Amino acid sequence: MRTLIIASVFPESQSSGAGTRIMEWIHLFLQQGWQVDVACPAAQGQYGDDLSKLGVKTHEIRINCHDFDDFIRKLDPNIVLFDRFTMEEQFGWRVETQCPAALRVLETIDLHCLRQARHQQSKQTHRVVREPKLSDLYGDIAKREIAAIWRSDLSVMISNVEMDILQDTFHIMPELLHHCPFMLNHHHAPKQIANFDERQHFMTIGSFRHAPNWDAVLWLKQEIWGLIRQHLPKAELHIYGSYAPPKATALHAPKDGFYIKGRAASALEVTQQARVCLAPLRFGAGIKTKLADALQVGTPSITTSVGAEGMHGDLPWAGHIVDEPEAFVQAAVDLYQDATAWQQAQQQGFDILRHWFNVEEHQAQLIQHILTIYNKLETHRLHNFTGSMLRHHHHRSTEFMSRWIEAKNRPVS
Repeated sequence: MRTLIIASVFPESQSSGAGTRIMEWIHLFLQQGWQVDVACPAAQGQYGDDLSKLGVKTHEIRINCHDFDDFIRKLDPNIVLFDRFTMEEQFGWRVETQCPAALRVLETIDLHCLRQARHQQSKQTHRVVREPKLSDLYGDIAKREIAAIWRSDLSVMISNVEMDILQDTFHIMPELLHHCPFMLNHHHAPKQIANFDERQHFMTIGSFRHAPNWDAVLWLKQEIWGLIRQHLPKAELHIYGSYAPPKATALHAPKDGFYIKGRAASALEVTQQARVCLAPLRFGAGIKTKLADALQVGTPSITTSVGAEGMHGDLPWAGHIVDEPEAFVQAAVDLYQDATAWQQAQQQGFDILRHWFNVEEHQAQLIQHILTIYNKLETHRLHNFTGSMLRHHHHRSTEFMSRWIEAKNRPVS
């Protein structure tokens, strides 16, 4: 089997959860003995994962360019994975035209229309938003994203909550969806977990380019951290994240115990050094890498209902879930000082890992689902008339817009 991943950016697993997720896919495909290629319209960054060490070939491709047609036809993949709906929009019709027998899989990373709707409402309320208004949810992003899901042969969702939204609110056929949370490689977690007395201070981590993370830093600065320091005057908050802009570094205030640390060489290491992880996320979607890392290294966390969404099912959380700033502060202070409660929260995190993030089970189910559809692809597509209809109209819009842009950009001889 030959697989092609069309990525919006080359994966940077130490920079973002999206990068971590794509690396999970690469390792999953390689474990099957399949050949893996990664193509991307963006240049490779300084912090990109070294895919050549894994035997993965990388390719730079261009949007709105027929060169991709020749590339994909020669590569002739069995499976094509798009890492966001925007990549399916740009390249899906070209893949279908040149390689109609290839299985087209959409990795949504998170449900963008849900994150956008929560963001819009949070701007007005300045509070945690879990149930956005339908008028915000049904925006232009949703129209594009849901159409991409219908056009794809399979869409993989990282959150069970988003699975429910797609089926109950947008009425997507269950056969087109598969739930697979992070495929956490527990072998990468530290063998020795630091105990309560060996840890100190609070931490949080996340790419500053991701709007929910930046909003969480501002909320910590403006409403939360000052109140925590009143109770714990010697405590510090260490904030890590890739691509910190000047507006973030300007918040660095050692006299207040508020430290902007920037990029971390190892997210797991800095998370394990802290006693408590703070993740006051007022909006967002998917599941949160910072909290998954905290689970792996036994660091209890204080987060919101949005932060913990899709990560624990009916199991008790590894810390506290609170949406109001005053309650958030109190929960953080109490957990930081109570060794018994802290140890119980840590154990609850290990229970979540064992039951909710069973990597072998999720990998086996995902590969089985992919192969099942691949082996009956024609029948599978016949049952998806809505997707067929959308692909037909998609070819009459996005395709010809792309061709027009390509013709416009062609030098005049």
